[in-house]
Amino acid sequence: ALHEGHIVSAQELTVLLQPVFTQNSRNLILLLQDTLSIGDFTYLSETYGNKNPFQNQVNKLFINLLQEILQSSPSSLVLPAVDCEATKYLLSFLQESGSWKLTNVTTLDVSQLEVNTSKPNLLVVQLQPLLSQLTEFVKLYMFLFIEKIIGRLTMDLQERGIHFSVIYTAVRPSRISRRTDVVGELRRQLMATEEEDSLSYPPLNVTTGNDICILFYASNFSLKANSSVLIDLTNATFVTQNVDISASECSVINTTLSLKYTKPVNGISSLEIRFLMTNKFYGGSARNWSTLDSVEIVQDGEKFAKFNVSVISAPAEYSFHCQLVGTSNLYPARLIPTNNEAKNWEVFISKLQIQGFNIENNQFSYASDCTGFFTPGIWMGLVTSIILLWILAYGIHMIMQLTTNSRFDDPKGAALSVPQTE
Repeated sequence: ALHEGHIVSAQELTVLLQPVFTQNSRNLILLLQDTLSIGDFTYLSETYGNKNPFQNQVNKLFINLLQEILQSSPSSLVLPAVDCEATKYLLSFLQESGSWKLTNVTTLDVSQLEVNTSKPNLLVVQLQPLLSQLTEFVKLYMFLFIEKIIGRLTMDLQERGIHFSVIYTAVRPSRISRRTDVVGELRRQLMATEEEDSLSYPPLNVTTGNDICILFYASNFSLKANSSVLIDLTNATFVTQNVDISASECSVINTTLSLKYTKPVNGISSLEIRFLMTNKFYGGSARNWSTLDSVEIVQDGEKFAKFNVSVISAPAEYSFHCQLVGTSNLYPARLIPTNNEAKNWEVFISKLQIQGFNIENNQFSYASDCTGFFTPGIWMGLVTSIILLWILAYGIHMIMQLTTNSRFDDPKGAALSVPQTE
């Protein structure tokens, strides 16, 4: 029994998971997401009166699937709040707890999945990140994708007669309410307000002497290697700052932010990520602009991946901010692979803010956002308004050209004769 507001610690989670290790059938499925909170399921329910029938249908499918799995299982356990440190290292803990055969499930085709029931199996499913900044349509598509993976995997194992346990969790929570008076009545409109609060942790800074020359912040900083291994670097970069930035370089013209991680996940001994920025004068605007030219990833000192960057630039006195930056085509600022090794990596950065030049008072300057002043919606509105105004002006012009006769026929007088010359 867990009292309200209790957060399960790593030690408590170990005790709660002991039945999974002691039972006869030791086949375990780990559904791991980047962010997840108990409030996400409340948000997906129909109690908020969502008027979108397609969204209601998707939400119903997702919630019903989870309910069916819980109700059909001999036992189940729901933990509303688990310590982030416990879930972050859950995969490593499970691997150390037994001689599991680790299998990464990355596709919907699970019919060819080989499960040897004579040995314990650990099936890891890295689910797609559900970033809060994505559009509703993209979120619904991702929920459908997640629902298909969970449904097909569990149904396939059940049809084979294989007994298994499932853990559905995430690396960190997706919703954090800082005010205790709204915890019991958290609603969709309040969630957006809570997410826009001030930074939950300070930005990473690089100093030269007593001055800060680079500032870097992101609410989510994650990589995915070979479409299977998810590497969440958010906590190591900004919270614990378990990252080596000694190789970073600062100058008036070129700045390099170097982030080195030691054993970020199993199978990778070292990982270095470099952000290369330049400060140049452009005659067209008669001012200096700072530009993030490329991003480089070096794995184990050998594998080198390079990405060109689009749309990440700002006046040299400003910082740069963008809600979504990464390799996906859906993001406004993209990282474009330039070599074959780069195609093996996926990058997810949300709420990125970076500044490598002209930092004053050791804090970010005014931010130049990646979203332009004129969005496609604004352009369409302007074009439509111009067309309607043109039609209105043409109609008024035609009405003004209408004339009436200056003379009229009098039935009591002589007939009016209008010469053709007039």
